[in-house]
Amino acid sequence: MNSPIADRVNRLSESQTIQMAKLSRELKAKGLDIIDLSLGEPDFPTPLAVKEAAKKAIDDGYTYYTPVAGYADLREAISRKFKRENNLDYNPEQIVVSTGAKHSIINVVLSLLNPGEEAIIPTPYWVSYSEMIKMAEGDIKFIKTSIDQDFKITPAQLQDALTPKSKLLIFSSPCNPTGSFYSKDELAALVEVIANHPSLHVISDEIYEHINFDGKHESIAQFEVIRDRVITVNGVSKGFAMTGWRIGYIGAPLAIAKACDKIQGQFTSGTSSISQRAALAALEGGLETTKEMVSVFKRRRDLVLEELRKIPNLRVNTPPGAFYVFPDVSAYFGKSYNGFTVQNADDLCTYLIQEVHVGIVTGRAFGDDHCVRISYATSTEKLQEAMRRLQKGFAQLV
Repeated sequence: MNSPIADRVNRLSESQTIQMAKLSRELKAKGLDIIDLSLGEPDFPTPLAVKEAAKKAIDDGYTYYTPVAGYADLREAISRKFKRENNLDYNPEQIVVSTGAKHSIINVVLSLLNPGEEAIIPTPYWVSYSEMIKMAEGDIKFIKTSIDQDFKITPAQLQDALTPKSKLLIFSSPCNPTGSFYSKDELAALVEVIANHPSLHVISDEIYEHINFDGKHESIAQFEVIRDRVITVNGVSKGFAMTGWRIGYIGAPLAIAKACDKIQGQFTSGTSSISQRAALAALEGGLETTKEMVSVFKRRRDLVLEELRKIPNLRVNTPPGAFYVFPDVSAYFGKSYNGFTVQNADDLCTYLIQEVHVGIVTGRAFGDDHCVRISYATSTEKLQEAMRRLQKGFAQLV
């Protein structure tokens, strides 16, 4: 009997970050002491002022349907944020608030891509980009990078990848999973290529903007020559420890913003009223708690890098943003322990969670099967123990 499930679903892959987190929970439920370093979620509480604003919103009666694109005052606050922090001029009509940055991105993808048109994705990339392109029935062209280039594409690579079918370039900076980000000069060099391909649009995923240790965040939309083809995606999840509140947003050319409003009106309508009032408080409340959180993340990063570099033949660069490291583990392919041979990054992750009870994510999920992603968005104590276990796990492989 044929499956009743539509082909578009069968074409999709399950998110392997969510899959590993699920496995970690299942093993914990069986009584195993699992340290889960798979999910990208700050372990800090939402700032008190933000929580108080949400409580007040309930008392003030913000319990009804909201405008599809978001409350007017929140869109105005986002417009001010773009100008204040990124020097970008998006008026409120160019902003659409959605149920998380992931929702924002799929709105844009569905608004731009026709079946058979091409999306360019530098690898490594966030796991959902490719699956979103599949949902839109677009074609995908990957641009491979490596740890030797800090996982960033060059202008020459971008130029070589572009074809007359190329409609969309999508990337994150700071990047999930690598933590790398592009400097202003690096973006300017890419812009020179993009400017010569007028049908190419850019989705710039900047959700990790504030988790930045070594420089100033730069937005590609600042370059006037391509500004009318850039969609800037952001949100409050990472910078304000508000993952569960589900608020993302875009700044976009007006026609694209209207298209996203139209699509969202049929899928979800406006996002949670209470979450929007909380997001308004976050964006208007300053970055003091964010800076404190980033300071802790930097100390954790340094701890993780120090310990990982004690593992022979593990190649690790220094990620300047986000809260991940993405080491090249390929030197351990072909090695064995207790009858199990590690053939690839998937096998390595399986081995590590089974033998030393640490959950990490295969780099294959992000388009690089030589690497694994390790999140350090957890306590220092757990990270210290996880690093001890990983060192033991790698040492056992011969």
